[in-house]
Amino acid sequence: MKIAYTVEDVKSQVRQWKKEGLTVGLVPTMGYLHEGHESLIKRAVAENDRVVVSVFLNPTQFAPNEDLASYPRDFEADTKLCEGAGAALVFHPEPSEMYAEDACTFVDMTAVTKELCGKSRPIHFRGVCTVVNKLMNISMADRAYFGQKDAQQLAVIRRMVRDLNMNVEVVGCPIIREADGLAKSSRNTYLSEEERKAGLVLSQAVKLGQKLVAEGEKSAAAVTGAMSELISAEPLAKIDYVSMVSWDSIEPVETIEAPVLVAMAVYIGKTRLIDNFIYEG
Repeated sequence: MKIAYTVEDVKSQVRQWKKEGLTVGLVPTMGYLHEGHESLIKRAVAENDRVVVSVFLNPTQFAPNEDLASYPRDFEADTKLCEGAGAALVFHPEPSEMYAEDACTFVDMTAVTKELCGKSRPIHFRGVCTVVNKLMNISMADRAYFGQKDAQQLAVIRRMVRDLNMNVEVVGCPIIREADGLAKSSRNTYLSEEERKAGLVLSQAVKLGQKLVAEGEKSAAAVTGAMSELISAEPLAKIDYVSMVSWDSIEPVETIEAPVLVAMAVYIGKTRLIDNFIYEG
């Protein structure tokens, strides 16, 4: 496995692979990798000849009051996980390598970013879309892999690829959970032991929502209301949102008539956790 720190090093290697007729998979990450990331890399390895994993803590998707400075980092552990999962190349650039000093170009989407996380993190998806677009261009990937835990991100990137006619297939992969149900997240390391237990209320709310929908409940308000009530009973939990939206447009829905995304963001102490489920019908 190779480690590249510059855009040109990645492009040079990928051009060689393309000359050989090999397919390339991309797994974009912000580092501090866990089993969720590992599952994406293994899926990419199974479906492509070579896999590029980017380990880049992207500053443009963090607001000044967010956790860029404190976000966990362990590049040595990340490289071991990537190598063990079968990646061919890890791209680990500095921000100055990704963004020129006078850079003024962004990918700014509207319709699918204004709900859910976009409400409380208004600059987030502009940063995500811009860096993912750049990583897709740099890696010349045939396929790019994203986890369903960040379901709005997955929907946003699929729409970006469609709208811009990009030559890459976006592959969504299932949420990977701890044995007790908590969705795997690099931010779980922020949680104290008491907060870690309290965080289980998110996956419990997911199960409740799935049960109600499976039993025939069609009202978005009834489903999200029951989930919110369950979460609110946890003293350490503070709800950012619990919402049901169209899985295609990320627009709020009142009743289930087509595939929907039921998503939540909840503060456990100071840590913001997300979880969701998709009902395809």
